[in-house]
Amino acid sequence: MDFFKTNYKGLLLCLCIAIPSWFAGKAFPIIGGAVIAIIAGMIITLFIKDKSSLESGIKFTSKKVLQWAVVLLGFGMNLMVILETGKQSLPIIISTIAISLVIAYVLHRIMHIPNKISTLVGVGSSICGGSAVAATAPVIDADDEEVAQAISVIFFFNVLAALIFPTLGSMLGFSYDTGTAFGIFSGTAVNDTSSVTAAASTWDSMWNLGSATLDTAVTVKLTRTLAIIPITLVLAFMRTRTESTQSNGTKVRLKSIFPMFILYFILASVITTISVSAGADLAVFNPVKELSKFFIVLAMAAIGLNTNIIKLIKTGGKPIVLGFFCWVGITGVSLVMQHFMGLW
Repeated sequence: MDFFKTNYKGLLLCLCIAIPSWFAGKAFPIIGGAVIAIIAGMIITLFIKDKSSLESGIKFTSKKVLQWAVVLLGFGMNLMVILETGKQSLPIIISTIAISLVIAYVLHRIMHIPNKISTLVGVGSSICGGSAVAATAPVIDADDEEVAQAISVIFFFNVLAALIFPTLGSMLGFSYDTGTAFGIFSGTAVNDTSSVTAAASTWDSMWNLGSATLDTAVTVKLTRTLAIIPITLVLAFMRTRTESTQSNGTKVRLKSIFPMFILYFILASVITTISVSAGADLAVFNPVKELSKFFIVLAMAAIGLNTNIIKLIKTGGKPIVLGFFCWVGITGVSLVMQHFMGLW
């Protein structure tokens, strides 16, 4: 009861933003409900003079609900199918993730971009956009403005990729007979699921391929999503070492900052895999997957409410440059690897 009294006002405000944003995202999938919610939150917060009664609920939504979204993301992920059909793209996925993280680290050092923002942009660009940012932010203790900045940068290049890549694929001579090559390309070089879907569906429409490209792209994208597990665990370990060093030798235990929600994500994936192997229809998990997506939209509304849009614009130059180079690096490596592997 105390929890409800403390949090209901902030949570209700987040819901009032998230629900219309969710439906708007359905109408405009290339943008997505998460981006609409975060922008709406940043605008609405400018008109709220006193947020003291809202802060607890907003904080709960931006932190806990975001973690729940990642956990629920595990439902609907059949690990056996993903690993079997996605292994063809695995070398490309590993290469694109590696180049993005290297670029993020190098530009962080050269351009003095804050470490947490560079990490979020690098991980989000290379793995799965908003979902990866949602999983990474609690592990590195990123604040809401850093999350908002990373999401904004990733969204910008998401839209560009969805619009440009089908034409680029035609210019580069991807096969028009099957959707395999372009499906792998969009699945590895576009980070957010909505933009992957938009680009792959456009290719299917251009060449009358039904849903062949889309099926390939989504499978590759799900395979990339699994990279959330090792990345977050490594980041948690690195944070433990860093904080131990900064605390003058006082040892910080990994257990105290270990991302337990990632274990629940793995458990959810295992439950799905076992259930499907036992004869359950994967579609049974669709409502849970949709709830996961809605929770991300809900959390982004809260993050928007905690973000100063004016400050975000003023400090956004360097992260955009970082996002651009990560995007170009991922695209280039994906194309080179496909060509090297004889897929294109």
